[in-house]
Amino acid sequence: MIDLIGTNAGLVWNGLNEGGKMSVKEVKRATKIRTEKDLYAALGWLAKEGKVAFEEIEGEIFVSLV
Repeated sequence: MIDLIGTNAGLVWNGLNEGGKMSVKEVKRATKIRTEKDLYAALGWLAKEGKVAFEEIEGEIFVSLV
């Protein structure tokens, strides 16, 4: 499970690096991560490492690299 989370974290980081700030829905689409659970685990990994920032705009969560 840890390997999958790490792999997905890499997909998220690469997607944000290429696409800039995105909504969580856009990140899921861009990375093709299958489940929301897997996406949020990857985002948590990156957040713990201090690599992403979150912003809520009009009720939608956006993610960007720090």
